[in-house]
Amino acid sequence: MLSVRAQVIEFFESQNSTEFVDKNELFRLLQKSQLNEKYLHQDNDRLRSKVNRLEAIIQEFMQGNLDISMEKVLEQERRAYQAALFGKSSERSSAEEIAANSTASDDLVIPGADDPGEAGGSGVSTHKRLRLPSVRYPKAEVTEVHVAPERAPQCPCCSKEMKDSGLTETSEKVTVIPRKVLIERQIRHKFGCPHCHGAIVTAALPPSLVPGGSYSDALLMDVAIAKYFDLMPIQRYIRAAERCGVIGLPSASLIEGTHVLASRLRVVYRLLKQEVLREKVLNADETPHRMLEGADRDSWFFWGFLGKTAAYFEAHETRSGDVASEFLKASLCEYLVSDVYSGYAKAVRETNEGRAVKTLPSITCVYCNAHARRYFKKAKDAFAAESQFFIDRYMSIYFLESQLKKLRTKDPHLPTERVLEIRGKMRQFYEQMKARAETEQFAYSDKSSIAKAMNYFLKNYEGLTLFLTHADLPIDNNAAERILRNPVIGRKTWYGTHSPQGAETAVVLFSIFESCKLNGVNPQAYLKRLVQSLHRGEPLFTPATYKTALNA
Repeated sequence: MLSVRAQVIEFFESQNSTEFVDKNELFRLLQKSQLNEKYLHQDNDRLRSKVNRLEAIIQEFMQGNLDISMEKVLEQERRAYQAALFGKSSERSSAEEIAANSTASDDLVIPGADDPGEAGGSGVSTHKRLRLPSVRYPKAEVTEVHVAPERAPQCPCCSKEMKDSGLTETSEKVTVIPRKVLIERQIRHKFGCPHCHGAIVTAALPPSLVPGGSYSDALLMDVAIAKYFDLMPIQRYIRAAERCGVIGLPSASLIEGTHVLASRLRVVYRLLKQEVLREKVLNADETPHRMLEGADRDSWFFWGFLGKTAAYFEAHETRSGDVASEFLKASLCEYLVSDVYSGYAKAVRETNEGRAVKTLPSITCVYCNAHARRYFKKAKDAFAAESQFFIDRYMSIYFLESQLKKLRTKDPHLPTERVLEIRGKMRQFYEQMKARAETEQFAYSDKSSIAKAMNYFLKNYEGLTLFLTHADLPIDNNAAERILRNPVIGRKTWYGTHSPQGAETAVVLFSIFESCKLNGVNPQAYLKRLVQSLHRGEPLFTPATYKTALNA
């Protein structure tokens, strides 16, 4: 066991830094590193212990000491835990699976969904002419550099000095200007009265998020974008600053700066909530979040609610459906897209009871087909033939949906009748799966993965197929899962937050940045304009409003 001094030295050397702020800061960083490592080992040890336990039980089966009827159930559970440890996370079907899909048919190809020049178009070469970088990246700034020799070249014919003809040849390269972290020295001018000489007035300091602070608004915004948009840990940001000559930025001060920024932008956070509450169709999802210190419970949850142009997050120390219920009661939502979690069912039930008294439209639950398909894919290891029937039909359903998405991208105002016509082709596959599941669900143990998958599909059939008759409804809840991806990756990167204030900062900034993504807005340009409006006392605005103003 290393001594504390040895651990400090080992940790210090691992940070690849030549200086440190102070001894207390170094010990705090060491403590955080050890805590993160502890949680990682705990998660992996828990999964490995379950795998080992199941392998031991299976050995008992093989020796004839236990009832063989449960062998397949335990085997599939063991494989599930192994997949959690070592398996791939993507659910995308491979090219081989798509090619082998027995339900694939030319009847499913929708005219106009693929351009003739796109990959997969029949009879047309997929080779594309190489485009200039300025065409490929139209939003990138272009700078011109004139290339000419210091002395005019000699003519290869007569050996005399040549003259510039005025003609040019242009080529392009993508380049980068390395970022700079520097000191801004503000020199304020003083004014005296030449008449009475009675006073001296000093120019006022420019407005700042932290008046009198050592860090500019630009730095605090850059730190916030790095952490909550690019998911860069603060320590990595500090090491990047060291390469620019600024050594020893205190992490506590930078984190405090993100708290200040989030606090000043809470108006935008509330505006985003109002945008989401006005939506007719809402997506909802939640994910665990670890509170490392500063609260009674260490198991918290991030709740995400999504509309067409805005994302909104909340952090709570509970997964109770009361969170969703409070949100829905204030909304105009008529369709809630989610997984089949009882908390959402409770929230919808309570909200509808209140709406019935006020004679308001009720909320209908729409369920996620990606979850239903996931159950069949999990069952494939132990029940390959049985699961493949359902997987093939879901592959055809998603193939049709992908073509519909391409048509909607080309024509955002695609008629509702056309959307429902295309989705109508999916119904045959749902009916085939329903008939097979009703016939075979009792042929397997209730605890088997294939029986669970069929029961899940049948129990939630109405919610899974509702999108077939409503053009505005999505096929799954993947959009909500996508907006929670960054909080999940962030949780893995810095293992949680150290205070409820940190969680509040996270939900504010994640809400703003995920809304920027939904609207295709540059978060750096948006934040800069937002802070300028804040200092001028002008009304603040959401990414959707900002995008509308840019396009006006």
